[in-house]
Amino acid sequence: MARIVTAGAALQDVFLIDHDDFGTNKRGYFNQIELGSKIDIDRVHFSTGGGATNAATTFARSGHETIFMGCIANDPAGEAVIAALDREGIDSSYVSYAKNIHTGYSVILLTPSGERTIMTCRGASAKFDHLNPEDLESIYPDWLYVSTMRGNMNMLDQLFTRAKSLNAKIMFNPGNLELEHQKQLLGLLPDVDVLLVNKKEAQKIVQGSSLSELAHRLHNYCSHVIITDGNQGAIAISPDLVYRLGLYEDVPVKDATGAGDAFGSGFLAAFAAGKSFKDSLIFASANSTSVVQYIGGKSGIISNKVKLHNMPIQEVR
Repeated sequence: MARIVTAGAALQDVFLIDHDDFGTNKRGYFNQIELGSKIDIDRVHFSTGGGATNAATTFARSGHETIFMGCIANDPAGEAVIAALDREGIDSSYVSYAKNIHTGYSVILLTPSGERTIMTCRGASAKFDHLNPEDLESIYPDWLYVSTMRGNMNMLDQLFTRAKSLNAKIMFNPGNLELEHQKQLLGLLPDVDVLLVNKKEAQKIVQGSSLSELAHRLHNYCSHVIITDGNQGAIAISPDLVYRLGLYEDVPVKDATGAGDAFGSGFLAAFAAGKSFKDSLIFASANSTSVVQYIGGKSGIISNKVKLHNMPIQEVR
């Protein structure tokens, strides 16, 4: 098992679930909700989220020594984040606490089809200047898993530089704000051992229309590249192999929140444990498939003890 540090956001998530008012029309919008009206909600569900804590949960359930680095506040939402980390055995001693601001908070309007609209007040979760890259020297991780830093390219550079000085490997799942800094992002990619993006994100980094073209161009920067494409599956490229993936299972989606986090962290949970590139991709797909069958980004996360079945995956060139 490996020692894995996750760096990124921690949030309190509140899901509002309603099967009438949250239906959608053919244009993909919620049915009209009248301004000033009062709406009865069927159910409220509380959980914690943020890409880094979701990923940390996958690593911990697969038996890795897991450390979370992020920022919260001394408030009830921050207490919920710490409690969730404690339940999974995740080290929270490197969490920083912001003053005069609250822990990040998301309200998710969940439709009957599992799609959702997320309204987020980032709060402390976006205070990445509170992180101390020098903490990595006392942790000495095998892997650093980084989700979005809200476009803080300086902090990303510091974390990557420090990790590489310790011979740690890096998996990176950039967010939209990182993608707005294309040149700086490209400059960071040679330090990245595994890059995870979806197709639209890949097209913001390099030119290309097909998954294959995008993957091969990104492979010029990173040794391992994974590009997801929703229900069309994914493509993954390593120094030796290229795989096209279908769906692990075609299941009803209860909530798509955290599906990408589950895929990326599922891959690394297996890969860092010494599994093959192909087997790690299968575990990633299985983890993501399980997560979308539950509400919230953590409830459906599987462990390394789950028995997996075959899936549509083929080696291509």
